[in-house]
Amino acid sequence: MRILVIHGPNLNLLGTREPGIYGSVTMKEIDNSLKETGQVLGVEVECFQSNHEGAIIDKISQARGSNTDFDAIIINPGAYTHTSIAIADAISGVNIPTIEVHISNIHKREEFRQKSFIAAVAVGQITGFGKDSYLLGLRAAVDMLGKSEE
Repeated sequence: MRILVIHGPNLNLLGTREPGIYGSVTMKEIDNSLKETGQVLGVEVECFQSNHEGAIIDKISQARGSNTDFDAIIINPGAYTHTSIAIADAISGVNIPTIEVHISNIHKREEFRQKSFIAAVAVGQITGFGKDSYLLGLRAAVDMLGKSEE
């Protein structure tokens, strides 16, 4: 199994960006934890980050291809959660099970952050568990894929 993890805009600043909201863990530390957990769970994890909507859409589109097939996507779309119909359309278009994750609980934040365009096309959403949101998303993806193979 192969799982693609996509980090959206400004997540490259984790560790220094608003630590009261996002904690002190860096994106690299999250990626390392995901890859280590993936090895334990027997899955390959590839991580990608971009601040550019088009690059994220391109990566989603490439997730289904001859040598690049992924079995699931875990995405933290960052601010694009609340603005990008294009990312939601890309997720719908590739028909790869996708789990939306957020470090902070978007439902307890500003009103504009409480609407997710991604939620409607995701299998599920994990929000508010800090860096563990990603690990919970990975475990959920592996569990979901295991059940689909039965």
